[in-house]
Amino acid sequence: MDLQNRVPVTLVTATPQRLRGLKVWVVLAVSSLIYGCSSGIAAPQEGLPVVDACFVSAAGTVPVKLEVANSSEQRRKGLMGRTSLAPDAGMLFEYSEPREASHGFWMYKTLIPLDIAYLNEDGVIGSIRQMVPCASASGAGCPTYPAGVSFIQAVEMNAGFFQEHGIRTGDGLFIGNGNCPTQ
Repeated sequence: MDLQNRVPVTLVTATPQRLRGLKVWVVLAVSSLIYGCSSGIAAPQEGLPVVDACFVSAAGTVPVKLEVANSSEQRRKGLMGRTSLAPDAGMLFEYSEPREASHGFWMYKTLIPLDIAYLNEDGVIGSIRQMVPCASASGAGCPTYPAGVSFIQAVEMNAGFFQEHGIRTGDGLFIGNGNCPTQ
């Protein structure tokens, strides 16, 4: 380091070829940094509790593992940034007070298509909606998927999960392995 001028010696003695190589490296490094900061993709949440649960319908009992989001920050982030979910995995959104029928979810920064079931205080499904990822750079450009019924819980699963397992409105969610009926 040239301490008097505070310029690295390699820059003082650099040839035009070295400077071109350095410029390319700097451009690539800065581009990567800008892309990483501005891509808008949220990192998946870590450390959420996971509960065993099951959906029960006329078609049978379907065991699932649900990450529980019960704080406003956890619910806001939801499944943003996920590139996949296991076939039997999802997220349970819990509220302390019932939400109005007009309340809904959106898919801002969510990368995978999801189905959402809105449940009442007894764990009964009141409505199921299909949601698609939103490519908008801002949340204002993303549609919401209102419940259409009052709810206190919602469960997001991979797209097609409920249809594939014959789960419909009126069916129930039971939390805890011991609460799941055996077939």
